[in-house]
Amino acid sequence: MNSDKPATGSPVPGSGESAGVESTTVGIVSLIGCIVRREWLVALRNPGQWVNPLLFFIVVVSLFPLGVGPSPSTLASIAPGVLWVSALLAVLLSLGALFDADYADGTLEQLVLSGQSLPLIVLAKVLVHWLLSGLPLLFVSPLLALLLNLPVHAIPVLMVSLFLGTLTLSFVGAIGAALTVGLNQAGVLLSLLVLPLSVPVLIFGSSAVVAAASGLGVAGQLLVLAALLLLALALAPLTAALALRIGVSGSS
Repeated sequence: MNSDKPATGSPVPGSGESAGVESTTVGIVSLIGCIVRREWLVALRNPGQWVNPLLFFIVVVSLFPLGVGPSPSTLASIAPGVLWVSALLAVLLSLGALFDADYADGTLEQLVLSGQSLPLIVLAKVLVHWLLSGLPLLFVSPLLALLLNLPVHAIPVLMVSLFLGTLTLSFVGAIGAALTVGLNQAGVLLSLLVLPLSVPVLIFGSSAVVAAASGLGVAGQLLVLAALLLLALALAPLTAALALRIGVSGSS
């Protein structure tokens, strides 16, 4: 008599595929977790990597009231541009440390030759870079906005735009850092590569704050910033990983 029950010990259809997908997912999460943990520990041993951009941001913004005068109307009119340009330069200041230390001690070459997913490694490094260099800018930006007499109701838009914009700049900067890794005077070349690509982020980020300060709608600008972030998230890890492979193979 035939039975509809599967024979004892026979594999359940689809069980192998699901186990493989689960194993791959666990491997990806484990890889990202290891890279994030390592980058965090390295950054804690070198606090200058994340303290210097924050201090630069604070000092540059604080100098403008001394240079243009304490007039509230003048400060309020220049506040969006000053905050955004200062944030852009602060992020740019920290990009040189993204891959240089790993290249100098041979870690980058080992990561490239390890067989692990290099785009995922780049993604993890960029996220840690933003947590250390971009996130602190968000925390101090409300105080600096008040210093420049930016209207209080525009501060939430400033923080949202800086969140989207600085994260996008970190991904874009990773491409420039990967292209210039190991080169002499890489800082100057990095600036020349990244600054033109940062112009759309700067335009829409500052215009969102200007619109919010004027009581206008900001949905369009924020949506464009979100679209730029998604585009950078999709393309930057792959492009930076390819540049790193070329750079490491060319130097070996």
